[in-house]
Amino acid sequence: MAIPVSELQKINPSSIIELFTLELSSTLHGSDTTYRFHAGSNDITTGDNPGEIIWDGNAYSKFPIQVDGFEYKAESGSLPRPTIVVANLLGTITTILLGVNATTAGNDLTGAKLTRIRTLVRYIDNANFSGGSNPFGTPDTSAKLPDEVYYVARKVSETRDAVTFEMAAAFDLAGVRAPKRQCNANLCPWIYKGSECGYAGSSYFDENDNTVTSTADDKCGKRLNSCAIRFGATAELPFGGFPGIGAFNG
Repeated sequence: MAIPVSELQKINPSSIIELFTLELSSTLHGSDTTYRFHAGSNDITTGDNPGEIIWDGNAYSKFPIQVDGFEYKAESGSLPRPTIVVANLLGTITTILLGVNATTAGNDLTGAKLTRIRTLVRYIDNANFSGGSNPFGTPDTSAKLPDEVYYVARKVSETRDAVTFEMAAAFDLAGVRAPKRQCNANLCPWIYKGSECGYAGSSYFDENDNTVTSTADDKCGKRLNSCAIRFGATAELPFGGFPGIGAFNG
């Protein structure tokens, strides 16, 4: 992906185009449908289908939406939780929700993946223009800002006029942790003698790090000292570090 820094730094850069894709999951919603849309703030009216924006060969329909809350706040350290308000005057969103809820009761699009795409008008497809050529520049689907991916955390409200959704980052959803493996002080996470552990010595110890003579009694205590007596206090451990200097003391 080539971020169009030089174009953005111009005194008069071309307009920023903001596009969205909403991807449903058959597991969560009973459908793998992908919806593509834009808010219509940059209406391309010179193409064959006024109101649509073609990007990377896909048509993004003009749809009344209002988005807010994408900015990061360094002072609080919290992740953005954007809100999206979608017009519902024709019952379009209610129809989608009813279809989803008929398959997975009460889902309300929770877990659906939303991707925010931002590029510049000079890089959008030639198909957007009636002459078959972009008069503002050369189309380039790699010239865009980094995609921002969020998931529907909950439906905030639903009325005849609009439906509001709150979004969240993938690891800001309920029940999701990052990193996936929890790190604990002075506790080895590997399976004893497994590929990550790597111990293949002939010395045997029990869970309390006492010497034993039988392989049946050979148990790892999963502590720093358990590694030290097997690998040696100055030996480098398979996962990096040395027992003598606290390889996994947290």
